[in-house]
Amino acid sequence: MPAYKDKEKGTWYASFYYEDWTGKKVKKLKRGFSTKRDALEWERTFLQQQTADLEMTFENFVALYAADMKGRIKENTWAQRSICSELFVARYC
Repeated sequence: MPAYKDKEKGTWYASFYYEDWTGKKVKKLKRGFSTKRDALEWERTFLQQQTADLEMTFENFVALYAADMKGRIKENTWAQRSICSELFVARYC
């Protein structure tokens, strides 16, 4: 999947289509990468997160959940949730 160079700003951007959870095709565009490699890596990471893969391991699911939730909730709430997950969930996996 290609990355494109913005001639005016001198930066790279990723533009691609993906299929969301409802089955609709959605266009995604993210700009401002300093290198082509950064743009392609962001695109690859985004597509991995959007896949509805039932074969995902629980460890990968927890890592995805942590990355998603850490920026949304307060620091103390995150600390409490991470301790609970380490004590109760991680020991049985």
